[in-house]
This record gives sequence, C-alpha cells and structure tokens, in this order.
Amino acid sequence: MMEKISAGPITVLIIGAHTNFAIFLMNNPNLKKNIKHVYVMGGGVRSKNPTGCCPKMAVTACQTRQCGDRGNLFTAYTSNPYAEFNIFGDPFAAYQVIHSGILVTLVPLDATNTIPITRNFFEALEKNQHTYEAQYCFKSLKMVRDTWVDDHFYTSYFMWDSFTSGVATSIMRNRQNQNGENEFAKMEYVNITVITSNKPYRISDGSNPFFDGLKVPKFNLKRNGVHSGHVQTGIRDPFCLVKNGKGRCMDGYTTEISGPEAVPVLVAVRAKPNSHNSSSLNREFFKSFLDVLNRPEQSGRFNFTAQFLHYEEIFYKPDFRGKRLGKNIVFDMDMSAGDFLSLFYLLKLPVEIINLKAILVSPNGWANAATIDVIYDLLHMMGRDDIPIGLGDMFALNQSDKLFPAVGDCKYHKAIPHGSGGFLDSDNLYGLARNLPRSPRRYTAENSVKFGAPRDTDHPELRQPLALEIWGSVVKSLDAGSKVTILTNGPLTNVAKILLSDKNLSSPIQDIFVVGGHIINHKSEKGNVINIPSNEYAELNMFLDPLAAKVVFDSCLNITLIPLSIQRKVSRFGKILERLYLTKKTPESKFARRLLSRLNRLKMTNSRYQHMDIFLGEILGAVILAGDRFTLKATFESKPIRVLATGIDSEDGQMIIDQNHGNSVKVLEEIVPFAFYDAFANQLGDEKQSAIVGSFEEQRRIWNTPQR
Repeated sequence: MMEKISAGPITVLIIGAHTNFAIFLMNNPNLKKNIKHVYVMGGGVRSKNPTGCCPKMAVTACQTRQCGDRGNLFTAYTSNPYAEFNIFGDPFAAYQVIHSGILVTLVPLDATNTIPITRNFFEALEKNQHTYEAQYCFKSLKMVRDTWVDDHFYTSYFMWDSFTSGVATSIMRNRQNQNGENEFAKMEYVNITVITSNKPYRISDGSNPFFDGLKVPKFNLKRNGVHSGHVQTGIRDPFCLVKNGKGRCMDGYTTEISGPEAVPVLVAVRAKPNSHNSSSLNREFFKSFLDVLNRPEQSGRFNFTAQFLHYEEIFYKPDFRGKRLGKNIVFDMDMSAGDFLSLFYLLKLPVEIINLKAILVSPNGWANAATIDVIYDLLHMMGRDDIPIGLGDMFALNQSDKLFPAVGDCKYHKAIPHGSGGFLDSDNLYGLARNLPRSPRRYTAENSVKFGAPRDTDHPELRQPLALEIWGSVVKSLDAGSKVTILTNGPLTNVAKILLSDKNLSSPIQDIFVVGGHIINHKSEKGNVINIPSNEYAELNMFLDPLAAKVVFDSCLNITLIPLSIQRKVSRFGKILERLYLTKKTPESKFARRLLSRLNRLKMTNSRYQHMDIFLGEILGAVILAGDRFTLKATFESKPIRVLATGIDSEDGQMIIDQNHGNSVKVLEEIVPFAFYDAFANQLGDEKQSAIVGSFEEQRRIWNTPQR
C-alpha cells in the first residue's frame, strides 16, 4: 500500500475487514490526499435480512431466525443482529476508514440483499462457461450451492463482493459523476457511523482492549467516548444475549445518525432491475457479469490440465508383498515445519522397521485445514499415495459452538501467530510447498449424505475423511492381536477424541509418543507460549488443547514424553545444517536443507522469528521412536505427570510433578545431540528409499514429455 498509494492518486476497494487499510491510514495520515475514493462492500444501514423468514402461508410451526435483522451474522444473530460480517471483523478499523475524510462509497446489505443468486442466473452461468474464469466461478458457486446448509440457497446467497466490484467500476467509468450514478445500483447519500462498542460508555468489564487496565487509552481515545463501552467478546457473549429476544450488541453496525459523529457516505440502496423486461435475469448486473466473465479478451491462457500437454494423474502405491512389515505407526501432526521434516524421516525408514499406517491432522495447530494438501504432495513425492489422511477438529475440546460447531472460541488458537512462523508461513511451508510434486489427492469440500451432509455433491467419493474415520479404518485393518503406536507432534485433540469415543477404538493403542509438554520444577526454564505472556511455563502443544492433554495423560496409557527441555538441547540450526550439507544429495535431504536454511535465515534477520528453532526439536520424536537408542544414548525416567486444564490462560497446559494424582510417564531426559543430527541426516541421505518424483520441476518435465 505504501508503494502504490505514495505514487497516487489511487482508488481503494475493500471487500473484507478494514484492518490493513485502517492501519495504513493511522500510520500515514499524510498520504490520505493521494486516495481519491474508497469503495466498501460491507455494513447494513436500513437493510432487512430476508433469510430465515417463515413463508406467509406456512402450514407448520416456523421459527424466524435472522428475518428482518439489519445484519447477516448467521452464527451470531442471537447476540448481534445488527452487524454485517466484513465490518464486524474489525469495527474500530471500519470506523477509522469511514471517519478518515476520504470519499467513501458503501455497498451494504441494503443493496446486496436485493441481488440474490437466483435459479435463473445460476442456470445461465452454467450454460455460459466459455472462459476458464467462467468455469472456475461456476464450479465454485456450484460447490457452495451443493453444500449449503438448507434448501434456501437461492434466497440466501447474494452477490456481495462481485456486485460491489461492478458498482465501483461503473461509477469510475463516468469521471464527471458526482452522485454515484451507475448501471447497477440506485445510490443515495446517508449520514452514518460505525458502532465500535456498546452503551453504557466508560464501562470497565475486561472486554475493551483499548481501555481496560491501561492508564492511558490506546490511540488517546476518550474515556467516555463512543469507543469506551463493552466490546463483544464472542458469539455467545452473555452481555449481548437477551432472553426471549434479539441480541443487544451492535459492534460493527453501520448506523444512520445525525450530529457530530455523522459522516455523509454514498450508499447503494438497491440493485437495479434488468433494463430488458423480457429477460429471465432480473438484475442488470447479472447480464454484465456473464458478459464480462466470458469475454475472450484478457482471458486466462490455460487451466492446470491444459497447461501441460501430457498431464496425467498417477497414484503411487508401493508393493510390500514378501516384506515383513515393522511397527504399526499412526502419525498425528499439526503441520508445523518440524512435523513435515518428521514425516520425511518416517517415510525414509525401511517399512520393515516402521509401517506408517495413517496420518491424522490437527488443524488447530500451526496451519489451516487446507494445508493438508502439502501432506498429500509430500506423500506423492515419496510414492506413498496409499497412506490415508484424516482431518481433525478445528477447535480444542469444548471450544466449538454448541449451535454452530463449525465456529467456536479462539481461546487457545489465538496463541498461534499470523506470519512469524504461524498461519500464512506454515500454510505454504514458508514458500517451499510449491516445489513439491502435485498429488492427485486434494483437500475438497465434496461431501456425502452418508456422512451427514445435506446432499451429495458431484463427487462424494473425493470427500476428505475425518480423523476418527481414518483411525477406525486403521483399527479394522489390523491383524488379530496387533497394536498401534501413535506419534503425536501437535495438540492432543485427535488422541483425546479417540480415547473418549469408544473403548474398541482405543484398545489397540500400544503406546503414545508425545512431542511436547514442559515439566515445571523449582529451577524450571520458561515454556514457549510466546503470545500469551501470562502463561510462563506451558508448552504450546499442551496449551492449544489443555483439556485434551489432560484426557490423554489421565488415561493410564503407556506414554513416552519428549518434553520441551530436551527438544531445546537439539535445536541448533548450524549443527544440523552442517550435517545435512555432508550427507548424500537426495531430494529429501535437499528439501530439508532448504527449509531449515530458510528458518535459520528468518531467525537471524527478523525479530519476529526468534522462535524458529522450536521446530527442530519436533523431529526428535520420530528419531527416538525408530532410532537406535543405544547410539543416541537416550535415557529415560518415569515421572508422575499431571496436566493443568483449569480454563485460566495463565495456567492451562502446564505440566507438574504430582506424586499423589499424577500418572506415571516415561520422560526422555538425555540424548547426544550429534547422534541425533547424524541419525536424521543419514536417513534423509539414504538413496534406497527415496522420492519417486523429486520435485514439481521434475513433474513438469514428465507432463511436458510424450509418454511411451
């Protein structure tokens, strides 16, 4: 933004939360003069939500939900019926933008509620897919429709952002336009503001981060001003709930007012009808959208399959006939950098030693659920498309909402940074995921009625399996009397779910290797929950789901703990990189070296990446599980461990020695670091069990070469 706005003049289009732009304006008030116009999709001024309304001639009892609300928070309308989703994402940021003095045009729910995706438009788009963009848009829209929660898609799904783009470009084409005349929406000036807190003002109840506990309010805000009230803390905030009535919180409401807080804003109040009365498309914008999307000019050159003349989806599955398979292992990971390096190590081991049966993924760790694609790609690289992956829950135990389980409380999840090694960085493996060959298996929203979906999608067989399903299939596949060892490198949510589900599912567990935890003693080092300063002694994996950790450690299973203290002893970038430079150059060793070099460089050059070495210690669990403990000189000690799960941020996830109530856990006490580095590097440099397709570049060459 600095680069582009400094060059000005420029127009800004905001179709999400206003955080980025508001921070820019607050840091660079001198550059406001370069911004000609801001177009915003968001808010609801005089809007009346048409979703959740009972039919006028309803025969059976019908309970209205969001019907008539100003806002559209479908998961939180009982607490806040006024806010629109984008503005609610950061009300204070939206306030800064609206009150910036820059000309603002708002396309709120008032207008977008009048342009739902109609059946006629959907069918017209289906028949008009003459460009790759049109094909993509239709596939995306069809997936939304097919997975919609009820049968009211055509009256509940609106053209929010695309309609705003159309209104904005139509206004911009008319340079002399003073009143926002355009082809697609009726416009009107309205005096509005954005509500950022709830009355009474000057309240101190722990909800408002701008005031609570501060001698001087942030940004020099007034203590009795409009920002000083209660701030909504969650979708079930007790302050906001009204018994037998609509919620009373208004955070994010773009309300129409008069007085000193009022800002005149050009507002789209409704979508214009189609100028051709005989058309089956009832809105003018529908016609333009289909026309522009299908223009051959500036169209994409190819989609993925057309890019490569000899593209072919191949599933690599090894033949283990005649081999005596080793220890059955299920790897439970949260997709941090260390977890991917651990997976490389496990896949490089001979199957006579380690038989990796499945991978369970905890998306309440370092990366989002779609990062499962990186695991699919890594498995494809190693020729192991036979290994199933089960996706776990997005939230820690008891943190998902009871009414809408797909959303929940970020009480623990908030400890993971955005950037700085967390989300965005881990999601693409620090930019290196693109170097992995592309697997034919992908994360998908495809679903099936058989598994609770409202309807079958086009390809329900491609549905992403869940963690418990995959665990169940592993248990069924075991020979009589066989057991499974679980190696877990992340939050213990998946393991706890297994233990709480069914004794028949948990009985085949032989033992569990837990990478994580930090045992507190009188001379204890601090933990690593870096974004929760009040919690000095917890380790991050345990903090991310303390209740799950308590369930696991209270279970009396055979647990081997690789705690934070011992992980720190092997977290030396220079040493492990030196060893990797000396090993043979297999695709796996080269990839590991590139990833670790990037983490090391980030640590050395950026203050926000000082914790990168925590990922090195995560590899230790895989090496201990399968390695030669004599060579590693690994020593263990049994200790009575108890995990705290009190619901208090400053305590959750901490591990203590409790002689009376703790369960005996085998704790790794010592290891020779150089032996660990040797074991890891030697295994990755082993050419016997190496990649089938070493990189995406190699895969590109295959796809561009005629196959005999």
